[in-house]
Amino acid sequence: MIDDALPDRHEWSRIYDASWDDPLDPSFARLLGGRWNPPGSWPTLYLDEDVVTARLNLTRFIADWPYEPEDLADDTGPHLAIATLPRSQRVADLHSAKGVAAVGLPASYPLDRTGELVGPGVCQAIGEQVHTAGLRGVRCRSAQAPLGAGREVAWFPATSRSRAHLVTRRPFTDWFWG
Repeated sequence: MIDDALPDRHEWSRIYDASWDDPLDPSFARLLGGRWNPPGSWPTLYLDEDVVTARLNLTRFIADWPYEPEDLADDTGPHLAIATLPRSQRVADLHSAKGVAAVGLPASYPLDRTGELVGPGVCQAIGEQVHTAGLRGVRCRSAQAPLGAGREVAWFPATSRSRAHLVTRRPFTDWFWG
């Protein structure tokens, strides 16, 4: 596996429901699991590298809603948290061609050789290797952008005191249409 340094002071994005107390709480993914961590494993905070990737991820976020983005307003649409991570974070590189190949994923990742999305079981097994290696997460190609656009990070906090820092919150109409 190839490691990668996350840029210090980079502003990451996270879609959240306005009713959430803490949009940067990594404990929910520990309980439920996510693409890069199995259920019941370790705290993980899933972030988008930029607003464009957050817009791509909105489709997944509202998949079970009976609405489309054009039906949403600030009081009903998901908000966006902008956050920074602690400095000097080393993560697995799963966004470059070399990084993807180093963990045995196909060059077409996030799609497999048949054109289907690589399943969470494969990604969670890689996430376990990354976590065991002591890296702070995975920087990867977005699963919502199968042609390789968009980057995300699944951040594994080092301790319970390691926290993402909230920079600002943006209402739906500001971040999605802005």
